[in-house]
Amino acid sequence: MTLLIATTNPGKVREVRLALSDLGLTIVTIEDVAAGLASPEETGATFAENAAIKATAYAQHTGLPTVAEDSGLSIDALGGRPGVESARYPGDTYAEKFAGLYRELAPWPRPWTARFTCAVAFRDPAGARGSFAGLATVEGEIAPAPRGRHGFGYDPIFFFPPSGCTTGEMADEQKLGISHRGRAFQQFRDWLGAPG
Repeated sequence: MTLLIATTNPGKVREVRLALSDLGLTIVTIEDVAAGLASPEETGATFAENAAIKATAYAQHTGLPTVAEDSGLSIDALGGRPGVESARYPGDTYAEKFAGLYRELAPWPRPWTARFTCAVAFRDPAGARGSFAGLATVEGEIAPAPRGRHGFGYDPIFFFPPSGCTTGEMADEQKLGISHRGRAFQQFRDWLGAPG
C-alpha cells in the first residue's frame, strides 16, 4: 500500500516513518505528491476533529490512502492551553513560545502538570481499507527550563518523570516508545493488523 503522511512538519514525518518503518508500506509525503497544496483549515475543537479534517482533505485531493495526526500540549494550570492551538501559540520560534508559556506559568506553583495528546485519522478514498481514528496521551510536567536538543516543538519543556528527562533529551527511538505519537501510531498499526 502507498500511504500518504498528511503533514509538512519534518519532525512528524520522521517519527511517523520510524513508527511504520517495518510494515512494507510505500510512504509518501505532501511534498512528494501535492507540493504547493494549501493546507485545510483546522477548524475542529478537538485534536481528533482536526486530524480527520486533514486526512479527509488530503485523501480526497490525492486519491491516496492518507494518515494524518493532530497533536499538542495541554497544561493544567493554564486550563488545558495551548491545546489544539499549540502550533499557533504566539511566538515566531519555539524559544519565543516557551518564554510566553513560562511567563503565564510563573504565578502558579510547580509541578506544572501537562500532557501531550495525539489523534490519528486514516482515510482511504477508494474505500478498500475504510477509516480509522485513534487517540493517545502521555502525562508529564513542564520542566523548569528547556532541556535537550532532540525532537521538535515542545519536546524540550515536556518532562517525563518515569524517564527523568524531557522528551527533548530522548533519542527518536526512546521517545517513540513512550510518546503520545508513538502510542497513537501503535493503535494504527494494531488496526492494520501489524505486529508491534
